[in-house]
Amino acid sequence: MKTTFTTTIAALCLAAGAAFAADPVEGMWRSQPGETGSTIDVRIAQCGSKLCGTIARLNGAGDPSVVGRRIIWDMQPDGQGGYRNGKIWAPDQDKTYNSKMTLNGNMLKVEGCIAVFCRGQTWARLN
Repeated sequence: MKTTFTTTIAALCLAAGAAFAADPVEGMWRSQPGETGSTIDVRIAQCGSKLCGTIARLNGAGDPSVVGRRIIWDMQPDGQGGYRNGKIWAPDQDKTYNSKMTLNGNMLKVEGCIAVFCRGQTWARLN
């Protein structure tokens, strides 16, 4: 009886761990250099049931007030390595766009779109 109870508890803990596992896109990412040659490091994490990204570090010249600002929000996984229905703030233009992302190993293609026209970068995983 005690063995059955212990086995049941262990199985429930493993199932709960899988249910609360981090999304593969979570972590720290570095952008490609912008017009000034600077990059930003963005931490992507859960925000409720969706994903968002916050600028954690500015590497190089630029406005230091962007650190701590949310750059990505409302991103939802599509189940195929992609993320849709989010928003992205473009610091160089101070504008917000509809956004999508595609994860490919340690590279993340991040795009902001107006209608069918998209502009983006490929970010590299830092951790």
